[in-house]
Amino acid sequence: MPVARQMLESRYGPGGFTLVFIDDDCDADELNCQPVLAYEVFLGFEASSRAVCIAIADSRTRQRLAERCVADGVESFTVTAPNAVIMDDVRIGDGAIIAPFVTLTSNIRIGRGFHANLYSYVEHDCVIGDFVTFAPSVHCNGNVVIEDHAYLGSGCVLRQGQPDRPLVIGRGAVVGMGAVVTKDVPPGATVAGNPARPLD
Repeated sequence: MPVARQMLESRYGPGGFTLVFIDDDCDADELNCQPVLAYEVFLGFEASSRAVCIAIADSRTRQRLAERCVADGVESFTVTAPNAVIMDDVRIGDGAIIAPFVTLTSNIRIGRGFHANLYSYVEHDCVIGDFVTFAPSVHCNGNVVIEDHAYLGSGCVLRQGQPDRPLVIGRGAVVGMGAVVTKDVPPGATVAGNPARPLD
């Protein structure tokens, strides 16, 4: 929320927008000095336009809510910290959250609903699918392919792939906190350790 506030203030000026939390299960009227609205109330809120950025870690819930917003004519927007470093030829899909101190180098393709938490980086020539989540301090080296709905735990390291043979993290795979990934991870697998191995 503070990153979104700072980004919108630089774009529209203070008071040029209304920022709210949307939560159907929150009993509070306010959270961190921002109003909390149920989704249906948000839809009825008087506004010239409305957009959401979905800050929910569970990627399938994130996708379901994103699809609901699209069906209701609600746009998505990306939140990018002002001190994130984004270099050459980086394309990011709608609805991303790029947290403070994230670095995205060059020739990177990222899908919708990407979350890159504090101090994570993505090196050159990587392809990241839709609704992928990076916990803090994920180290994604070059020539890596990460498929949709993968979750990468805090401090994990993905070794450098090759241009003709990228390291692949399969769809829905989970890489554990601090894991060092030296081989492809199959779709749906959970790996942990150094070197990373599947959990039984």
